[in-house]
Amino acid sequence: MLTLASVLGLVVARRIGLRQKLMAASESNAARVHPGPVSEGQAVRLGDVTTMLWTVAIASLAIELLLAIAIFPTLLLSGKNLWDATWQAFYIGASAFTNTGFLPLESGMSEFSSNYWFLTVLFVGVFLGSIGFPVIFALWAQWRNPHHWSVHVKLTLFTTLILLAAGAIAFTALEWTNSATFGDQPAGTRVMWGTFLSMMTRSGGFSPIDVGEMSQASLFLGDMLMFIGGGSASTAGGIKVTTLAVLFLAARAEARGVDEMEVFERRIPTDVLRLSVSVLLWGSLTVAASTLAVLLFTDAPLDFVLFDVISAFATSGLTTGLTETLADPAIIILSVTMWAGRVGTVTLAAALAATRHRQMFHRPEERPIVG
Repeated sequence: MLTLASVLGLVVARRIGLRQKLMAASESNAARVHPGPVSEGQAVRLGDVTTMLWTVAIASLAIELLLAIAIFPTLLLSGKNLWDATWQAFYIGASAFTNTGFLPLESGMSEFSSNYWFLTVLFVGVFLGSIGFPVIFALWAQWRNPHHWSVHVKLTLFTTLILLAAGAIAFTALEWTNSATFGDQPAGTRVMWGTFLSMMTRSGGFSPIDVGEMSQASLFLGDMLMFIGGGSASTAGGIKVTTLAVLFLAARAEARGVDEMEVFERRIPTDVLRLSVSVLLWGSLTVAASTLAVLLFTDAPLDFVLFDVISAFATSGLTTGLTETLADPAIIILSVTMWAGRVGTVTLAAALAATRHRQMFHRPEERPIVG
């Protein structure tokens, strides 16, 4: 919405003011809103905001158009008429890039669950949407100079690829012998589905199998991947991969006995760690409270309830089949959880980043026992 409003302003006035630039920049990095200088290189610099806005608008339309063109022949060959194949291709392309997870098909994914081309197109669309617009902007502007990429871009891509590979291996191994999901499929299809699910559980929402038939271990793995989500300033949900990366860097620094977090020859300031811890706690409390509330209205097992609640929080779109059977109060709880997951984490991060003040004194130090 912010990008659309800014681009319309650019079209009408041919320029945007400093206030609009600051708003657009803070959308890509909430830490920008705090007063004072920002020592760490930002995802998008203030002078690049106008270029970024045009990149977001043009890249969104171009990627969705290319996805639609790639999907169109598959829909046409499946027996759909020209009109249905056209509008469904555009719908699916937009749904993939925006990580929405909706399909305008009566049979859902079942009709194309073994179509490698269809799955690959969805995978690419979801991946591009989940890495975030600052990363897309960097790849677009500096694809020849990876050493010039910001820490945000490198952390996002590195963590995303690590999670993608780990999830693919784990899903494939856990469901390899499950006849209700992967077990009856050829080896190539099992690997494809495992990789596909690794991407979709983190943000996409599409699934070639019945999620409710997965093993408890796979459901728990899906919980973790959905909770992490995709990249910051992206169309994905969750606490974001950079949040996880910063927490890992903090743990590594503590284990090594050093005072500063460092990665890719750069130092991560402590206020970023403060934001990461706050987002993690906010997400954990939201999921815990929502799970407890939904359990009051259903006799379903905890693993099903937890999966659907985390899917709502991360706006992933996957379900075990529980959601459609829930009572209206539980549906309302899940709806509030979606809002809290999508809007609440960003708002919390921006609010905390803006509440910096200088304390003119230090109280006596005393260390409690922890661990």
